[in-house]
Amino acid sequence: MSTQNRKKGAQAKPIRRLKDASKNTVSGAVSPGKPLDTIDSEIIRLLQKDGRATNIHIAKTIGISEATVRNRLHRLIDERIIQIVAVCDPFRIGFGIVGNIKINIDAKKVNTILDELTKLPDVWYIALTTGGSDIDIDFNVQSLDDLRVLVYDKVNKIDGIIRTETSVIMDFVKRKYDWGTAF
Repeated sequence: MSTQNRKKGAQAKPIRRLKDASKNTVSGAVSPGKPLDTIDSEIIRLLQKDGRATNIHIAKTIGISEATVRNRLHRLIDERIIQIVAVCDPFRIGFGIVGNIKINIDAKKVNTILDELTKLPDVWYIALTTGGSDIDIDFNVQSLDDLRVLVYDKVNKIDGIIRTETSVIMDFVKRKYDWGTAF
């Protein structure tokens, strides 16, 4: 998106950022009600290493009560700071083609485009980006025919999409999720 697409003096509409999975819609970013502290950071770090760690294990490792861990986890999940999920290798669970689509758009239609992209079940990741493209999406499909349908019949038919560039992942060289926090 470039600023050339905006008229002088026109107010830019706020871009909706996070998908609310329960409503399958895009909503505004959620700001934490309480800033993260070292205990929150340590809980996150431990879960990044082992998402199955029990509250009791986390409590003993950090030196706090299990109730404190439970309450903090509840807040971290409710405020969408963390998700606790099973991260799978898509190739090993039946997806034959995994990849990325970089999308250039008409900036005036960004919210409509984001709403439409969130409806696509094969797309699991959507990000607004800077640089050579405006939106970056990741997908998992089973076959070349499924990829053709996704790219030509779904993504490229969304009003406001100007250009797409599809990349297929051949192999994962590094996939690591235990980067800790910035605190």
